[in-house]
Amino acid sequence: MRRSAFFLLLFWIGLGTGFAQQSSKQQKQLEAQRLQLKNEIKQINSLLFSNTKTRKNALSEAEDLQVKLNVRSKLIKVTNQQANLLTRRIRLNERTIADQRKELESLKAEYAKMIQKSYASKSLQNRLMFLFSSENFLQAYKRIQYLKQYARYRRKQGIAIAEKTTLLQELNKTLTQEKATKLALVEENRAVQEELEKERKQQQNLIKTLKRKERSLAAQIAKKQKQRKAIDREINRLIREAIAASNKAVGKKGNKTFQLTPEAKLIAANFQANKGRLPWPLEKGVVIQGFGRQQHPVVKTTTIQSNGVVLATEASAQVRAVFEGEVMSVIVIKGSNPSVLIRHGNFITLYTNLAKLYVKKGEKVAAKQPIGEVFTNQQTGETQLQFGIFNNVKALNPKDWVYQM
Repeated sequence: MRRSAFFLLLFWIGLGTGFAQQSSKQQKQLEAQRLQLKNEIKQINSLLFSNTKTRKNALSEAEDLQVKLNVRSKLIKVTNQQANLLTRRIRLNERTIADQRKELESLKAEYAKMIQKSYASKSLQNRLMFLFSSENFLQAYKRIQYLKQYARYRRKQGIAIAEKTTLLQELNKTLTQEKATKLALVEENRAVQEELEKERKQQQNLIKTLKRKERSLAAQIAKKQKQRKAIDREINRLIREAIAASNKAVGKKGNKTFQLTPEAKLIAANFQANKGRLPWPLEKGVVIQGFGRQQHPVVKTTTIQSNGVVLATEASAQVRAVFEGEVMSVIVIKGSNPSVLIRHGNFITLYTNLAKLYVKKGEKVAAKQPIGEVFTNQQTGETQLQFGIFNNVKALNPKDWVYQM
């Protein structure tokens, strides 16, 4: 029964250790996410809500609030996951502490019995009588070995009690720390939820005022989409022309992908190898519109299409090339601000809504080299860059390519 209990205890300790290691790894990952989201909220406040003098229109303000609401919701979710994980760890630690206490009490009881037995036969005379009463030399030798083993076992039991006591102290210390961490997370989450509710009410009030002019807002969004489609068509045309030129140079026709020189192949391979690790095209920025087909965050009856992402940044922010390459084209379309296309083998990066240009067509650029300055709308105070990545003519999601976007 005692051996079964011992092995069961070992099983629980092993299970607890495995869970502790796994949950510690998860906790670190969640903590990194939590800090990243908190930093993102700080950047959103700095880039979208710091300039109260510049009056945004109600639609832009509601859109910006939606960006913040999304990030706050993610933060609450991550913090809840951390708190739940800590709850499971606390329960397991409490169970382990209870088991360890039982084991310690058992060790102490056994040790007490040994001490009592030793005290009863502690005199040298008793030990000598125990040895001299042996029937033969072999029995005397075995009795000497028994006395030695008994002494060693006593020392071992004493050490085990000391180790078990230390382990319990450490477990109690860990438990106290975990409870304090959980309490801090719960308190932080409560504050974040309160902020979320305030911002949600603020957005709902804005949406109520916008409801009365929903048609004009839909027309306003449609106008923006029309401008974006015009840029997308021009980008598509320019990429196809560049593909055709690369095919013509090697005597091929009808191929829909770039024919690459050895140098271009190396650049393309390096670009591909850096997927998920490319630098941001801005030193400071937050994603305010994602990639692909999506419902408008405020006017729910309207759908928008984006072949890249829209990044909000600070006024006079410089745009950087995310990788080495060659300026393929500088686009200027009526009613829109300039765009720059940079080719990296069979990959192309797009930077739209620039106020100033630092590069021209055919120029070689290095990674993180400034290529222009983002345009700031003086009426709304918005400074936004549209950023895209293409593989031949196929639009890719920049979030998959840029580090922690």
